Amino acid sequence: MKFIALRVRPSLVAHGYTPDNTEIVEHMDEAPFADKLVAIERIQSISDRYLLVTGSHGRVMYWEYEGGFDEVLRRLEQAGLLIA
Repeated sequence: MKFIALRVRPSLVAHGYTPDNTEIVEHMDEAPFADKLVAIERIQSISDRYLLVTGSHGRVMYWEYEGGFDEVLRRLEQAGLLIA
């Protein structure tokens, strides 16, 4: 398994849907940034502000990250994990 070290903090956690198909979302806007090793396989997408990652029990989470999109892109490319 491959990992990337990043400083992240949780922003949104999607827990599923209500019976009327409304997404159940938990906002976590005040959490501090923390150093994490993130398994590459958990990353679903990367934007200029968020990582979309999978979690346990079918949850998906949006994590804010430090360092910027170009830095993450460069690191993934150097590790041979990016197809351009």
